[in-house]
Amino acid sequence: MKNLLWFVLLTGFSFNAFAQAQGENEVARTPSPWGLGVAMAVSDSPYAGEGTRVIPVPLITYRGERFYFRGASAGWIMVAGDGFELAAVAKPRLAGFDAEDLGRSELARNGIDRDLLEDRDNSLDAGLGMTWRGQAGKLEVELLADVADVSGGQEVSVQYGYPIALWKGMLTPTIGMKWLSEDMANYYYGTLDAEVARGVIDYKPGAVTIPRVGISYFKPLGTKWSLLVAAHYDSLPDEIKSSPLIDPDADGAASMFIGFSRGFKTR
Repeated sequence: MKNLLWFVLLTGFSFNAFAQAQGENEVARTPSPWGLGVAMAVSDSPYAGEGTRVIPVPLITYRGERFYFRGASAGWIMVAGDGFELAAVAKPRLAGFDAEDLGRSELARNGIDRDLLEDRDNSLDAGLGMTWRGQAGKLEVELLADVADVSGGQEVSVQYGYPIALWKGMLTPTIGMKWLSEDMANYYYGTLDAEVARGVIDYKPGAVTIPRVGISYFKPLGTKWSLLVAAHYDSLPDEIKSSPLIDPDADGAASMFIGFSRGFKTR
């Protein structure tokens, strides 16, 4: 439960969706660098026995001339102009779990004794984020590496969104993918060598590509408040679905989010 809470609280999903929708919403009347609010997140974990959690979360965002902050993610804009932005980014990778939080019976059906598993640690990623904006929509690319050397792996993600004005707000469908290197995928979705030595099934998925679709809707409520509703779905590739750590009925991982935020101006 602990790791799932922090995953939903601090992952880029909620904060990036909010910042993206707020930044692209042409009908917003009072842009402000600070945003503070509350939200509710529903996350369906693909790990065996995790199930669905409903968790209240805070919304905290800041965007200055160069520096921005979205929850626990931060960036420094190095190049900006003509619809292009290049930033150095850092964000936690909160994909870890406590072995005791997984379902004992669900793992047993996969041939795994939960007592033989080790926890998977969270980590810190850093790298580059690139954004292109134009009439055709918005394209985002991130190149990240595990700088804390927990998995020693890398991630490349690509996302495209096209904002549509609707009901005095902005609806943004998105499509994308993320590629996890062999080291990263093996650590979070495979079994560790130390576990195999205890008798756990030896499984290593290798490098994987995970497709993603999503949608967000942002609408100003008066001059200070805003509403955001967002959802995304990750389609798990066969290499992950075949992992003994994953629920055998899980084809993907879905998240839903609804939040209210208040903007604050600075003098």
